[in-house]
Amino acid sequence: MPLLLTSTGVLAQEAFPSRAITMIVPFPPGGVAEITGRPTAMAMEKLLKQPIALVNRPGAGGAVGNAAVANAKPDGYTLLMALSSISVIPAADELFNRKPAYSIDQFAPVALISADPTILVSHPSLPVKNLKELVALARAKQGQMSYSSSGIYGALHMPMEMFLHHYKLKMRHVPTTGGGPALTTLLGGHVELTSGGPAAITTHVKSGKLRAHVSWGAKRHENYPDVPTFKEQGADIEYYIWSGLMAPRATPEPVLKILRDTVRRAVEDADFKNAMARVNSPVNYMDAPEFAKYWDADAKRLAAVVKVVGKVEDKK
Repeated sequence: MPLLLTSTGVLAQEAFPSRAITMIVPFPPGGVAEITGRPTAMAMEKLLKQPIALVNRPGAGGAVGNAAVANAKPDGYTLLMALSSISVIPAADELFNRKPAYSIDQFAPVALISADPTILVSHPSLPVKNLKELVALARAKQGQMSYSSSGIYGALHMPMEMFLHHYKLKMRHVPTTGGGPALTTLLGGHVELTSGGPAAITTHVKSGKLRAHVSWGAKRHENYPDVPTFKEQGADIEYYIWSGLMAPRATPEPVLKILRDTVRRAVEDADFKNAMARVNSPVNYMDAPEFAKYWDADAKRLAAVVKVVGKVEDKK
């Protein structure tokens, strides 16, 4: 049955979707958002019988791509594969008294796909084997060590600031345009550390190109059972990098329902499950109502963290 849509007071009849959908990833290739977004889009394509184009729109720690979807036509044809940093950017804008790039109430949550704790990884040339040795080395070289991130106040910057703040450490921050470039910077030996989503770091850890030290999770990650948590080490630090599908807030409810039902079926797709398993990223699916509650609580927690961390400037 075609879907009945109303636009500017005129009754129009259009089956959704009747054309290609764009899924914006607000970061460069290689990061968690793309690694999650690509198999999600492919599984949704099978069900909707329409192509879903994954488009990278990096810039400003995700703010450029997020704002593009926030201000897109709310018809279901422009979606966002968002990361948890979507909540941090408005809080940082408020801290600096900047005009916000967007507000989180401009989005309608469709579904949560994954939620993993970030993991602290180092270049194998760094002469440390655990968190205790790492902290000791960082204190001995206060301000001399460096780490990369996905951008100022981005999804990989915040956990590192939490780590440094707790242990009273100083390091040189090297912000990049996304999780992929942050990993490339570390793999090239240009910095010593970064935090990474399990999906993005797994192949590099398995190959020995990176060394995993500690997780920001409340408990050990099921695919990294040998990696302890900060909480186990006596530090009350917890942070998750989640991936969730969003639409512009004013998207019609019938369209949102189609998208929600599609994602619910997509996460059961065998190819989708295999793709996520290959990168050691467990699926943590939540439908829109549950996801909205989760996002609200996480956004409040991250806004509080931004205030604790305070103003962080790009020193480049």
